[in-house]
Order: sequence, then structure tokens, then C-alpha cells
Amino acid sequence: MSDVSAVKAALKSQVIETPSWGYGNSGTRFKVFAQPGVPRDPFEKLADAAQVNAYTGVAPKVSLHIPWDRVEDYAALTRHAEELGLRIGAINSNVFQDDDFKLGSVTHPDPKVRRKAVDHLLECVDIMDATGSPDLKLWFSDGTNYPGQDDIAGRQDRLAEALGEVYARLGDDQRMLLEYKLFEPAFYTTDVPDWGTAYAHCLKLGPKAQVVVDTGHHAPGTNIEFIVAFLLREGKLGAFDFNSRFYADDDLMAGAADPFQLFRIMHEVAKNGGLKTETNVNFMLDQCHNIEAKIPAVIRSVTNVQEATAKALLIDAEALAEAQRCGDVLASNGVLMDAFNTDVRPLLAEVREELGLAADPFAAYLASGNQERIAADRVGGEQAGWGA
Repeated sequence: MSDVSAVKAALKSQVIETPSWGYGNSGTRFKVFAQPGVPRDPFEKLADAAQVNAYTGVAPKVSLHIPWDRVEDYAALTRHAEELGLRIGAINSNVFQDDDFKLGSVTHPDPKVRRKAVDHLLECVDIMDATGSPDLKLWFSDGTNYPGQDDIAGRQDRLAEALGEVYARLGDDQRMLLEYKLFEPAFYTTDVPDWGTAYAHCLKLGPKAQVVVDTGHHAPGTNIEFIVAFLLREGKLGAFDFNSRFYADDDLMAGAADPFQLFRIMHEVAKNGGLKTETNVNFMLDQCHNIEAKIPAVIRSVTNVQEATAKALLIDAEALAEAQRCGDVLASNGVLMDAFNTDVRPLLAEVREELGLAADPFAAYLASGNQERIAADRVGGEQAGWGA
């Protein structure tokens, strides 16, 4: 796609979902760092997400994490989101922070522990019903640390049984998004370590089960864009968790470590129909802002994804296809490099101004004074965060 008006239209319709936990305190396994103005409850997290949406214009959805975002009245939380111009996105389960899950959750050798884990997943579906969320996002820390610790194939059987029960509970307009991760916290085997394992389970479950690609969850050198192209071709790419990594699952701002990789991923997304509404790929951020201010960091992440998308849309598809047909390796690569080296910030500034937004969302937010206001207003109470 190289028609500028078509590129603008695609950019205006883009939706990037932000994570509620990205607005809370976070850190490393050694220390969680508190910051002034951090939300104290899910309602304040939504207020911060609304700031990101107000300045970027493309972030109207917010992922929730249970139990971190558990409230007594989900209808009230949903109304609060709607009043802020937001809607509830994916409901993320948490079966990794309970002492009972030390040896696993849905794959634990003890059926009582497995029952507890599945009941939590079913609670998350109840919350989907209450909030209108279309997606249940599942990530399991389950695995083993030592050879012989447990039966590898048996754990896959337990996983399949749990997923099947939860899948059967989904409504007609709901789906299950299964995430994978190469390692951590389990270091010998991880029960869902890669896209192939996730894909195999989703394929067996049915059309309402799709794979989540977290850009930080792969071995060094993994060609993530190949995974994206394959899953799109099979109709099994459900969502992204965008972040950046240098070494492992660093959860840094999207596009910070390797913007060229993000561009390559978005090229495969755009070329293979992943930006179309009917394809229903959810573009989520999954990031923890440990040392930087939360709202500005999320804004920067959103704009980084926008820039990668704009560059991908500017690729001369006809020239690329012709070079590929001719087997012209250098010309083919050159078409991609020309698009990647294009400065798309002026184009995005035009898109934002046409939407009635500031040309530079990051600068506009910093100038708004909101960061100072929330630091002054949110004194007292317990700050949101995941603890370590």
C-alpha cells in the first residue's frame, strides 16, 4: 500500500490496547520502584489509560488483569470506562502468584490445585460476561526445573483438559488467546514454551482459540515475522503482546530495542490482512515501566507501534512483488529498506491533526500538567503494583 490517503485511513482506524498493569508500580525480581501519582485502584488505572487515548487517538481499549484489577462491581467499572471513552479489552488471568501454584497451576500433579486454577479461569470468563470483554488471555508459568520432576506428556494432557473445560464455557462472541513463553520461571521445561505448542492446542480446541505472540518470549535470533505470517495464513493469530527485549522477557517499550524488527512484523501483518477488522487481531501492549513515568512511556510505545505500522503501509507492494518474481534479492530488500528509512513522523502528525489531536502526543501530554496533578492528588492509599 503506497497511496497516502489509504495509508492515512488505515492509521486512523488502528486500535492499540494498553495494559492496566502498565500504569502501576513494577520492577525487577529484586525491587519494585514506587512512583508519585501511580493509580491506587482499577478506576484510576482507567483514568490514566484515558489520557493515553486522548493524546494518541488510537488506544480506546484497556486490558484488565485478575486479581490485580478485581472489583466488587464490574458493571460500575465498565460504566466508568465508557464515560472515559474507553472499553474493556482482554481479561488476563493470573495463575502464577499463589503459593499453591509452585509446581504448576492447570498442569499441577495435584487435582485439587488444578481445580483451583481452572476455577480462576472460569471466574475470568464471568468477568468477561460482566464487562463485555471479548477475549480471555491465558499465560501459564507452569513447567519444571529438573529432569524427572514430572511427566512431560502428562502435563500436556492436564493442560489440554483444562483448556477444553474453559473453552466450553466461552460465549459465542468470546475467544481464548493462548500465550507462550520460552522459559521463566520454569527452566527445564515450560508447558507452553513456543508458538507450535500454543498452535497445536488451539487447533484442537477450535475456532475460538487463537495464539498470542509476545515479542519478548522467544529465543535469541527467532524470526518472529515468520511466526506472524504463518499464524495469519492459518487464521490463528489472535493477538500481540508488544514490548521490546535485549536479552529475555524485558518488557521494555515497544520498538525501543529493535524498531526494525517491529517494522518487519508489521509488514507481515499488513501484507497478510492482519490490519483488517474482520481478521480480528488484537494489538496489545504488555509492558512494565519500572524506571520511567507510566503514562508518557505508554504514549511513546503507542507512537512507536504507529510509526512501524506507517512504514509497513508505505512499502511499494507492486515493486516488491516484481522484484521477488524476478529473483532480484537486492531490489527486494531495497524496497523494504526504503520504507523503513522513511521518516513517517510528518505523516503521523498530519493524521493526528486531521483527527483534531496534537501533532506530537508525547510533548502535548507533558505540557498538559496532568503528570503533576496526579502526583499531587493521589496521596495516600495503596498504590497499584504487582509486588516482588
